[in-house]
Amino acid sequence: MFGRKEFFKATAVSVTTATILLSGCAGGSLSTREKGAGIGAVGGAAAGGIIGAAVRRPAAGALIGGALGLGAGALIGDQLQGHENTQAQQQQQINRNQADIERNRQEIQRMQRQRAEY
Repeated sequence: MFGRKEFFKATAVSVTTATILLSGCAGGSLSTREKGAGIGAVGGAAAGGIIGAAVRRPAAGALIGGALGLGAGALIGDQLQGHENTQAQQQQQINRNQADIERNRQEIQRMQRQRAEY
């Protein structure tokens, strides 16, 4: 497979890549898209580093794997973000419908009380 030296090189490159990628996102909580991109980049860099170490090119493997993982993670994170946005919009509509139902119920009760008074 590969030796300890290559493994540590690959690990160092992976950690450095992850640090660089995630340091730009330090301005608050990460979106689902950003989380997916970060996880993909770290996972891709780690896998690329390990594969690259097998052919004695851990740094190149980590860089290529990190770039591919970043792209794939961003695409997956974007899809998940879209689903979350759709669910949030649906929940808002459900809340509006429930408020309308409650207002209608109260109006019906008010009208029934008025009819009973006559």
